[in-house]
Amino acid sequence: MRRHPWIFSEAIAEIKGKAERGETVEVLAANGKLLGRGAYSPDSQITIRMWSFDIAEEISGYFFRKCLEEAIRQRKTFFPARSSAYRLVNAESDGLPGLIVDLYGDFLVCQFLSAGADFWKKEIVSSLSGLVPCKGIYERSDADVREKEHLPPITGVLQGEAPPDLLKIEEGQCRFLVDVKKGHKTGFYLDQRDNRACISEFSKNAEVLNCFAYTGGFAVAAFKGGIERVTNVEASAAALELCGKNIALNGFEADKVENVEGDVFQVLRRYRDSRRQFDLIVLDPPKFVNSKSQMEQASRGYKDINLLAFKLLKPGGFLFTFSCSGLMPTELFQKIVADSALDAGREAQIVKRLTQAADHPAALNFPEGSYLKGLVCAVK
Repeated sequence: MRRHPWIFSEAIAEIKGKAERGETVEVLAANGKLLGRGAYSPDSQITIRMWSFDIAEEISGYFFRKCLEEAIRQRKTFFPARSSAYRLVNAESDGLPGLIVDLYGDFLVCQFLSAGADFWKKEIVSSLSGLVPCKGIYERSDADVREKEHLPPITGVLQGEAPPDLLKIEEGQCRFLVDVKKGHKTGFYLDQRDNRACISEFSKNAEVLNCFAYTGGFAVAAFKGGIERVTNVEASAAALELCGKNIALNGFEADKVENVEGDVFQVLRRYRDSRRQFDLIVLDPPKFVNSKSQMEQASRGYKDINLLAFKLLKPGGFLFTFSCSGLMPTELFQKIVADSALDAGREAQIVKRLTQAADHPAALNFPEGSYLKGLVCAVK
């Protein structure tokens, strides 16, 4: 038994008795041997998400407090104090399927994305409030994945104060304003922390094109590395406005910034047609693959933007390209990027491989947890 935390509906031979959505059920092997206990989700293809493979362990409030304590202890052990925002609980990889807990300064932001996590919400919040001193705990359970569990979107204060509309965090030498109430995920791409630091190493005197710029994380980090100018391309006007505020918050000149509201695919084609070129390009698109049936379409999307990026890079330039789609295999992503360079008539080398930050661990029995893939390519 490989102890993967997901049990799909087609792997279940028989269901005995009845259970409510999110309730704990026992999982038995074909020979009747007890394998462990998990959360039941009758409406999802992932019918059971395992809580524990320890057959002696009961799933109770004590169980969740123990798991939360271990996740928090681990973060305190390895996480540097130079950042005031990081992930405390990373769902399946911390033994708590469907639960995300991010710390932003004095506030916790939680996502209950599975039936089981939602069922035990009260106990989880109670444990968190005792384990992590904070002004408030805010819920952002409005991700699309809850639809697959037949759970409605929910946001709001779970305990204590509501966070401000814009919450200031520190990340190394960078500062950011984060909208934890309405921003993507829980407000900020915490998983890209190390990769933002990395871009500073490549950006001195560079003219940068920052695609899917969101609120300017990579732009601010590139400025710290000494860039000449940045062009941020983002479809969301609200995100682009916050991007401008974050650049100003870090003391960088507005005349070195061009913020372009628009579809990245269309903007890149326009730059190609006008023969515009850049020293460094960042491609950090949203998830293109939500199911295996979307793989072909997603691959075309990755191919399109990488092909355009290679055509826009100056000789000696660098491409930072990412996929945050967990279903996209690392080997396939590299092949797509390689084919893009070939079709663009460019020679390129991988000089660095990038992944999610250490506060987003991936359990060895849960390879899907290694979702973020990045390549730094040097272009000749």
